[in-house]
This record gives sequence, structure tokens and C-alpha cells, in this order.
Amino acid sequence: MCAAIVAALLGDLQTWEMLAETVLPRYIRTTLILVLCVAAGTAVVGTGAAWLVTLYDFPGRRLVEVALAVPLAFPAYVLAYAYTTLLDYPGAVQTGLRALFDWGRRDYWFPEVRSTGGAAMMLIICLYPYVYLLARSAFRQQSASAYLAARTLGQTPWQAFRRVCLPIARPAIAGGVALTVMETIADYGTVSYFGVQTFSTGIYQAWFSMGDRAAAAQLALCLLGFALLLATLERIQRGRARAHMRGVSGQLSAMDATRLSGVRALLAFTACAIPVMVGFVIPIIMLGLMALKADQSLLDPRYRAFMANSLTLAGIAAVLTVAAATLLAFAARLRPGRRTTAMLLLAGLGYAVPGGVIAVGLLVPFAHLDNAIDAVMEARFNIDTGLLFTGSIWLLVVAYMSRFIAAALSAIDAGMGTVAPNVDAVARTLGLSPGRVLTGVHFPILRGTMMTALLIVFVDVMKELPATLIMRPFNYDTLAVQAHRLAADERLTQAAVPSLVIVAFGLLPVILVCRSIGERRTARPRRRPDAAQAEGVL
Repeated sequence: MCAAIVAALLGDLQTWEMLAETVLPRYIRTTLILVLCVAAGTAVVGTGAAWLVTLYDFPGRRLVEVALAVPLAFPAYVLAYAYTTLLDYPGAVQTGLRALFDWGRRDYWFPEVRSTGGAAMMLIICLYPYVYLLARSAFRQQSASAYLAARTLGQTPWQAFRRVCLPIARPAIAGGVALTVMETIADYGTVSYFGVQTFSTGIYQAWFSMGDRAAAAQLALCLLGFALLLATLERIQRGRARAHMRGVSGQLSAMDATRLSGVRALLAFTACAIPVMVGFVIPIIMLGLMALKADQSLLDPRYRAFMANSLTLAGIAAVLTVAAATLLAFAARLRPGRRTTAMLLLAGLGYAVPGGVIAVGLLVPFAHLDNAIDAVMEARFNIDTGLLFTGSIWLLVVAYMSRFIAAALSAIDAGMGTVAPNVDAVARTLGLSPGRVLTGVHFPILRGTMMTALLIVFVDVMKELPATLIMRPFNYDTLAVQAHRLAADERLTQAAVPSLVIVAFGLLPVILVCRSIGERRTARPRRRPDAAQAEGVL
């Protein structure tokens, strides 16, 4: 972040003036529109679905409760490829309409998928599970007595939800919306493919198309400021909101859901099934059909190389990121204080910084360092060192670690929080060093948590596009880069093959989340319904 700021401040003032007069207003306007649309859309879809599956019982409820998390497996740019093939002018939907009604090109209006609205829809479809999972957890942990008291006082289910349950769950919902907003401003693949001009596309164009590193750094600085502002606002809002709940027996999760039947049950199931259909079922069918038409094999040497590169980067980055997150969390546990708290906060900010900003911030100083080392070695020893840092995968791994350490840190820190402090004290009393306490006590307890964090970071790296596009070594392409390149050339059929592999890997952590949801639902205590619960309606 510091490197991006310094590079931007040292840039030519004329470059900044040119950006301010030409593209900057458009970037700000488009990015704000995207952020507002995605924030509103994910909040409505995620919160509404969470409320329905928490409080109401209807046929298919357990299925959709789990399936609502599945769209997380799709990167937004893969959804964009699938829906462009389906909804564009030569796609199946418009072709069928023209054949059915004998329409010409000018006889009907159809929404343009390659637009700002289309990009917002793709992002809403794949990001709403962030809000859904957090809102569902918040609703389940709320006090049932507060909701039942509101119903007893004559409030309708909607009024009780709006006046009692929604304000209590607001911090969790705001946290989920903040995650979707950060993902939106960091997105490059979707907006680039749809031709939407945002800060992310501007950074890439300035760096590669214009060759202007100063302009790229200045745009990165603007995007960084926007991301940090959002992260700060979310932290302030969450920090002021506190809700203390009763034990498990007094939570909404322990209360029997209101049974729906007939039209109301059908409406509830349909409302929950639509996000699953548009976020997973339709795209996976489209990608499968496109892949069959592509007549390409994953055993092809080129695709084996793409998979090997993706797996290598994801594996190395995941192991190093989880190791660093574990050390940070253990240091904060061992010596709590302002320094360790500041370290955790700085590490957590990485998720709020888009991949393109991290790439610019790392490439600018290390490119100068590469050139300086090469000049010294050439002058003194007549040795051409080349690009030691920017020409290898290790700087890209550092970018991945900076971007995704927050995800690993949150999981591991939560896992360590379940270990009582006196366990460490007993181990130290027995003469174990801090290192032995970590490896001998915490590692066995945190094995499952660390594997989950490893899997999450692994999949995030597999899907990451902006940092990989900017920082990858020459001729070192990944599945995400190959899918983006084929889609940019309008070879969507061929792009379906690497896209399906990315989705397959993305399903792994989602399956873990779905299993967790299923286990908690199975373990939920049940009791006989009472009159106050049974009288609720939608």
C-alpha cells in the first residue's frame, strides 16, 4: 500500500490532471453505481432468504437452505461468460423469441447483458451468499422471546422482522454487504468482459495499454482510498453495535419454524430457489453444454500446463498464507497488546485492497530493485541477472498472501479462541517453549480449522484474476488467465473448459459450508409447536 501511495505521489502532476479531466469522473460514477446496486441487491436477496429458511418451514426448505450457499463456487466472470452465451443476441433466449414470434432485430426490446446493469447482476448472483450466511447465523442466534413478545403485542411477522429482528442482525448483515462491496470494487474479469469502465479496468489499461505506471499508481491510490474508507465505515458501524443473546435454548434456532402450506409454501420455496437456479443450475448447465461443443480435452499439454501453474501457485500461496496467519494469531494470543492488535488489523486490511492495487504496489518498487541489481551485476561482474523478483512467481505469491491472509486469519483466530487460556499456561508450566506449545498443543486442536483455511485460500487464489494478469511471469498462464483470454477473444465455447475446472475447485469449500449447515440443522433441538408460533403467516 505504501509503495502504491509513494508511486502515485511521485507521478507527473500533468498525468493526474489528465486523468481528472478525462476518465476519472467516469470511473468514479460507474464504480459507485456498481457498488450501490450490488450492496442493495445482495442485502435484499441474502437477508430475505436467510429470514425465510430460519423462521418458516415449507417443503424443500432443508434443500434450499444448503443450496443457497452454492453460488459462492462461481467467480463472477465465469457467470458473465455463461449468461452472455445464453442472453446475448445470438444466444438461445433471443434466438428462441425471434423464432417463436417471427420477430426481427428491431421488433422487440431485450435488456443488454453487456452493461453496467448486467455486471451488477452477475456480481449480485455470485456474492449474495456472503450476506445470506452471516444473516442466517445472526437470525438463528437471536432471542426467540423478543420475536414472540412482538408477535404477542399484535405485530405481524413482517413488522416483528422489521422492528425487532432486523435491527439486531444489522451488524452481521452490514459485514456481509461490506464483503460484497470489497469484492465488487476488486472485480476485473466481469467488468472488463462487459466493457464497463471502473477503477480496476482503468488500472490495467493504464499499466499495459498505455504503459503509464504513474497513471496506474494514481488510479490505484484512488481505489485504495475508496476501499479503505468502506472498510473503516464497516468497522465503525460494527464496533458500535452490540447485541447480547441468551443461551441456545432461547434462540430462534431452537424454536419450531412456522409451517407454511399451499400457495404460501410455494411462494417461499420459489423465492429461495430462484437465486440457486440463476446462480448455479443455469450457469453449470450452460458451461457444460459449451464445454461439450468446445471439443477440447483437459489432457491436452497446454491445459495440463495451465492446471499445473494454477495448482502450483494456489498450493504454495495457501500453505504460506495459513502458516503466516497461524503465527500472527499465536503471537497475538501469546503477547496481547497494541502491537499485535495493530498487526492483526493491518493483515486484515489486505482483503479490502483490490488485487490490482496490490500488484501495482509490489511491481513498482521491485521493478526498480530488479533494475538496480542488474545494473550493479552487469557493471562489476558482467552478469545479466534479469528480473529476479518481478520475473518469478514468488512476488505473485506475496501478492496472494497480502490479499487473502485476512480470510485465513479470521478462521484460525476464531479456532484459537475456542482453546482456553489455561491450556497454554499449563503447557508453559510443564516447561514447553512457545514453539512447542504451538506445535504440540494448538496444531492438533486446530488441524480441522487450518485445513478449512487452507482450502479457502487455495480456491481464492485459483479464482484471482487482476493480480495474476498483471504480475504473472512471461508465458506463465493459469486457468483464470486462459479463460479470460479466450472470453476476451469471444471464444466463449473454449473458455467454458477452464471455467468449469475453476468452478469444480470452488465447490470444495462450499461443500464444507453446506455440510456445516446440514449438521447444525440436524442437531437443532426440536420441541412441540405452541399457539404463538403456529399463528404466524408470511
